[in-house]
Amino acid sequence: GSVVWRGTWRNRPDRHGRGHDPHAGDALNPHDPSDLLPRGRRGGELPAPPWLGKTGQIVLAVVGALLVVSVDTVALDGQDQVVFAILCTFIFLVLNRFKDRWITIVLITLSSAVSLRYIFWRTTETLHFGSLVGTVLGMILLVAELYAVMTLLLGYIQNVCALERKPIPLPDDPASWPNVDIYIPTYVEPLSIVETTVLAAMEMDWPPDKMRVWLLDDGRREEFRDFAERCGCGYITRPDNRHAKAGNLNNAMRQTDAEFIVVFDCDHVPTRGFLQLTMGWVVAEPQIAMVQTPHHFYSPDPFQRNLAAGTRVPPEGNLFYGLIQDCNDFWNACFFCGSCGVLRRSALDQIGGFATETVTEDAHTMLKLHRLGWQSAYLRLPLAAGLATEQLRLHIRQRTRWARGMIQIFRTDNPLLGRGLTFMQRVCYFQASSHFFFSVPRVIFLGAPLAFLLANINLIAASPVAITAYALPHIILSTAVNSRMHGRWRHSFWNEIYETVLAVFLVPTTVVTVLTPQRGAFNVTAKGGLVEAGFFDIGAVLPNVVFGALLLIGVVRGVTGMLFFEQPVVIFQALLLNSIWASVSLLAVLAALAVGRETRQTRESTRLSFRGPAEVRLADGTRCGAVVADISEGGIRMSVTGALPALAATTPVDLSLAVGEEALWIPGQVIDFTAGSLRVKWTPNSLQDRANVIRAIFGRADTWLEWGDYPSDRPFTSFWHVLVSIRGLFRFGARLTRGSGGPGAAGTAPPSPPPAAPAAPPPARRR
Repeated sequence: GSVVWRGTWRNRPDRHGRGHDPHAGDALNPHDPSDLLPRGRRGGELPAPPWLGKTGQIVLAVVGALLVVSVDTVALDGQDQVVFAILCTFIFLVLNRFKDRWITIVLITLSSAVSLRYIFWRTTETLHFGSLVGTVLGMILLVAELYAVMTLLLGYIQNVCALERKPIPLPDDPASWPNVDIYIPTYVEPLSIVETTVLAAMEMDWPPDKMRVWLLDDGRREEFRDFAERCGCGYITRPDNRHAKAGNLNNAMRQTDAEFIVVFDCDHVPTRGFLQLTMGWVVAEPQIAMVQTPHHFYSPDPFQRNLAAGTRVPPEGNLFYGLIQDCNDFWNACFFCGSCGVLRRSALDQIGGFATETVTEDAHTMLKLHRLGWQSAYLRLPLAAGLATEQLRLHIRQRTRWARGMIQIFRTDNPLLGRGLTFMQRVCYFQASSHFFFSVPRVIFLGAPLAFLLANINLIAASPVAITAYALPHIILSTAVNSRMHGRWRHSFWNEIYETVLAVFLVPTTVVTVLTPQRGAFNVTAKGGLVEAGFFDIGAVLPNVVFGALLLIGVVRGVTGMLFFEQPVVIFQALLLNSIWASVSLLAVLAALAVGRETRQTRESTRLSFRGPAEVRLADGTRCGAVVADISEGGIRMSVTGALPALAATTPVDLSLAVGEEALWIPGQVIDFTAGSLRVKWTPNSLQDRANVIRAIFGRADTWLEWGDYPSDRPFTSFWHVLVSIRGLFRFGARLTRGSGGPGAAGTAPPSPPPAAPAAPPPARRR
């Protein structure tokens, strides 16, 4: 019943990735440096036209900076500012037709100039207030805007270029490959989830005498110890849970000795080729301390399931793993994300193991390593996949921990201070840690129009026409340039929904962590739960219910003031502007409320689309070909391509699935056989059968090829998708009104148009 090594790495068509992982590319040439890093460049060096040398780049940068400063500080009246805004928008529309990287840099410069011009105008011409309350609220709004524009500009710099690193081959002699310890930490997660990851890790293509899988059980459970003995993996526990996950990993380091360490969260299932596609860099480059790969999730997150159902919207984490980490790699600043990464033990030993000072031990560990001069690498290849959070309240709890940890880093080991980091490493780490302050500006932006609509307090001492002339081009260009840069990784306006859902919950965490960074405990995100009946989780959205009610009152107040009361022109314009602002804020809040409409989820294992050949074998020896339609850990659905007799439910069958050059036979039981469509549930008789199921589903290197296969962002289409998603909230409310909500129907358990740029999305690291 134990899983044994089959030596399948010898059967691969090409150890360098050809024929095994389409991501690696058929033209990979290990002797051509230009094939290892695109265009033969190293990180930190922007690709430039051949006619533009380094001196030319410096001159161009200086001229561009002087031009931006001159444009931002010149005084214009309202009419001239409108002409300037129209001209900038026209230039963008013309240049945006070209996809060259240098055109992107020009558009970034254009957007930066417009945003900085707005900030210059705000700080020099709009800070005249008539009361103490108005002064305090107005300055709070200005600080929020300064933060948002800072985050926007740092995001532009950080994400200007992705490295697009490719795998490199290992030495020809496997005997020279290094030893690897694979750590799978667990605490309260069920064995059904953990065993999937353990069995998949034991199936990875690596010489068996050079790889050991370790189950790190901080829950001290006998069933986990028994499972480890049955499957043949190592088992490590400890008497306490000091320092949570970091302490668990450090405890394992003291009891193991392999040259390299690979960490998988207990729900992150690796493909067979994980080690062979990641280890090449750490073997070839002794200064690389860590190689990180994406955290891909094969189950939908709460936003996809509850809000974006039926639309092709990228998951929240795709921007970070599809773009930001790849751009961090360009600056040698990508950081460890807690899972799906390879680390060099000697580097960890220099810093005393995994960092324990904060609850985000992963990013803090890599920050310490970068300070000592170690390098990092990022492969944008989805070589493992895990489970997304099943419910919104769990998602909020997880993001709260991330926010606390990154703010702890900001307070206790600020990347702008101390030695060892390059300028761009400081920028990337500062952007990552400071971004989690977003909750405070987001709440300010949502509530700012209510100051005028409900209390007649003007927060910006300027005419509504002037505000529109300066703010609107800033918002339009920042949204459009981000859309161009983010492409298929993040669609416009969805970041505003993500932040709105979390903002009110994170404000207390942000304030407390800034004041007392030592406070806060590590919490584990529950995985693998079911939702027996759809319900509205009022506890996860209650603050936004209050916000939505206030915004609705404000909009009604503004509209009635315009329609039924005679107003001076300036007051009418102010009511109109703030009513529009509040209406857009209300749309974001309604979308955030819609995420709390938890949909029914009773399937214990996620069904994955998969098309490939299979074979059916009956007890009497009859065989028939088939084509797989979808597959899960629970069973499989296929179309039979030959003749089979009528099969009753519960009929035992054996199914053969091709994995590489091997055919895996797995026992099953018929669920349904109708019109050539056969549905079978797995009935594994041994741990080996269970391992074969996992290998067939998760082991193939091409399993997650479509992780980034989403349409490129089109802002108007994205905005329409947001509106459509909100419609589901009203339908759900109508069902509740009619009394058809069913059991548990009531739960227990773009930028809002402030004149501030949309903040860059938070690092969506999964743990």
